[in-house]
Amino acid sequence: MNLDITKKLFLVTGATSGFGKAITEALIKEGAHIIINARGEEKLTALAEQHPHQIETVAGDITTDETISRVTRCIGERALSGMVINAGGPPAMSFQESDLTDWDKAYASVLRWKVKLTQELLPLLKRENYGRIVYIESVSVKQPVTNLVLSNSLRLAVVGFVKTLSQEIASSGITTNILAPGYHATPAMDRLFEKQSQTKGITKQEARNAFEKEPPVQRMGKAEELASLAVWLLSPSSGYLTGQTISVDGGLVQGAFG
Repeated sequence: MNLDITKKLFLVTGATSGFGKAITEALIKEGAHIIINARGEEKLTALAEQHPHQIETVAGDITTDETISRVTRCIGERALSGMVINAGGPPAMSFQESDLTDWDKAYASVLRWKVKLTQELLPLLKRENYGRIVYIESVSVKQPVTNLVLSNSLRLAVVGFVKTLSQEIASSGITTNILAPGYHATPAMDRLFEKQSQTKGITKQEARNAFEKEPPVQRMGKAEELASLAVWLLSPSSGYLTGQTISVDGGLVQGAFG
């Protein structure tokens, strides 16, 4: 299937690990041009050196205003076709373990920067009357995950703002959608394995085995599986799909509208 994104410009944050890396690699295969962001400059450089004609890098913590400004300057006046808004989640903890400092940090790491980055780059998409925005969140917005109270709560706020935004800009040719991954074999799962190990007095491998048995498909997802859907959402083919939160979870969410 020709996705018609060859040589088009995209932004991917959190691009050197997990979903961000898988999406970057899928975009490369489609011939896209990509600005990638992550904290680790060494990993960014390694990716760019493998694909020097397709990748530009902006190293830094995307949750900070300074890095967001540098990303905006890197794009400049070029036409931006779409962006993947993605970063790690807050620490695993229960509500009773949390304090207000944890909630303040979670607001900054889960919600605030996504609003800021969207505000900064939305005018570029509106200028072209076209754009695709994909937010990578978590299955916890459909079905709470034990010991992830911060993620369970703040990611729901992202869903609220993305749904509202989708309705405001739909007539501008811009779509906004959320992917809500379940348990995937990515480094982000380590914090859940560790927490389950501590709370239940089992090994991390035993914790991993328990998570693998939860989805009806009886396995962890692969980052590449989510990436294939993300790249389609970034393409012109997805123009009639907006404001949706799509579970990619191996059947984990049990609700009829999961």
